[in-house]
Amino acid sequence: MSKTLRLIPALGAVLFAIVGLTACGGGGIPGNAVAQVNGKPITTSTFKHWIKVASISSASGPLAKNPVAPEPPNYTACINHLKEVAEKPATLDTLKKDCEQQYKTFSQEVLGFLLSSSWVLGEGESLGIKLTDKEVKKQFETIKNQQFPKAAEFEKFLATSGQSVSDLLLRVKLNLLSTKIQAKVIKSKSNVTPAQISKYYNENSSHYTQPEKRNVLSVLAKTEAQAKSAKKEIESGTSFASVAKKVSIDPISKNNGGLLSEVVKGQQEPAFDAAIFSAKTNVLSGPVKTPLGYYVFKVQQITPGSHQTLAQAQSSIKAQLTAQQQQKALASFVKEFKTKWKAKSECRAAYVVADCKQYKAPKTGTKTTG
Repeated sequence: MSKTLRLIPALGAVLFAIVGLTACGGGGIPGNAVAQVNGKPITTSTFKHWIKVASISSASGPLAKNPVAPEPPNYTACINHLKEVAEKPATLDTLKKDCEQQYKTFSQEVLGFLLSSSWVLGEGESLGIKLTDKEVKKQFETIKNQQFPKAAEFEKFLATSGQSVSDLLLRVKLNLLSTKIQAKVIKSKSNVTPAQISKYYNENSSHYTQPEKRNVLSVLAKTEAQAKSAKKEIESGTSFASVAKKVSIDPISKNNGGLLSEVVKGQQEPAFDAAIFSAKTNVLSGPVKTPLGYYVFKVQQITPGSHQTLAQAQSSIKAQLTAQQQQKALASFVKEFKTKWKAKSECRAAYVVADCKQYKAPKTGTKTTG
């Protein structure tokens, strides 16, 4: 149903994917309904309408030519349509199975959408969330004008998605309600205390410290004699870059003008490391003996280390902890929301999906029945 979603964003974290289809009883569901949520029916006509939308919007290639919704039990129109567009002949049994599979897929998608839509509408009502028709229409017009600047483009979208303006207004309403529900859930979860901020800062103090960094021009020679010779060349005015390219055996700095960038204490060989961090800037030093060879170097630049105090880090820590609390609250809400509304969702036997209270997960190794 990808085309049906082009105009409207996803309905948010409070809607759920549908899995499985099985057969169970349907209690006191009205005769003109496929399911009911908290006593409010999802009518057969509504279900059939969205099956048609699914059929039209999902059709591609040859099937996109005058798509037909599969209708059980005979699937006559669907079979005839497949015959018309088939690239090669197929048996009646094969065509009927194709139509049955289409119907099963669409049925699960549509029931999932209609049930979760009822859940969102019901939850918004139970939380006392107000949403006016004016708000919905305004948001709808904003989205429509962004996606379809020309009226003809919008009319084409309606035709190729199978949806009406009323359908799209419903989707906008659901999206706005989902957003408002989420905002209400997380609003109360913004009470991070100073003690929590301080605890986090102390436990993660290393995150707020930046060590001193030094840019170092260097030449690494194989022998002490080569290092001394390189040093004399630099002292006589030859650039570090040319001496490094000719003499250095360090492939990284050799091809970078002799530069070791942003060296942090502890990164280099101990003797060289100690020499770097005891040297003054712009003073040619060495040779320094290491297991790798002999270094001649000059500290070019020093970037002092820094430490962010608790007061300086407080706002960012508070924002981080608040986000974590809100995410936890939202995850908890979604779980409770699904349990609550699934218990209120009763489906007729032929239409039971995972979000119906009668649903029973198939046993491992067995196929789900329709």
